[in-house]
Amino acid sequence: MLRPRIPTMPTPTGIVTPIAVQPTRIEQQHSAPACTCQHTPPAAHVPAPAPARPAVQMTPGTLLALVAGGAGVVLVVGAVLVSMLLAVAVTAASVAVCALVVRSLLNNPRKRF
Repeated sequence: MLRPRIPTMPTPTGIVTPIAVQPTRIEQQHSAPACTCQHTPPAAHVPAPAPARPAVQMTPGTLLALVAGGAGVVLVVGAVLVSMLLAVAVTAASVAVCALVVRSLLNNPRKRF
């Protein structure tokens, strides 16, 4: 009941051969001829002109906000990393002091009394 059961891989029934892909011929379909009447196309079919300016404009205020945000992120991340380093240093110093006290207690048991 508690023994793990290792699944066995079924034995293959034969050799599997890949199917050869036959190239197919693509035939071009001809569309119906355009109408021959003399009318102007509706406004919905006229393509829109390409925009002359980029989609995102960087104004001085936007650039200043991006720089301030980036500097804020760098300062916060730096403060977190420095505080973690300080916590590690304080922990290491306290462990070193504890090690010195334990060593002094174990080395000189007769001098205390």
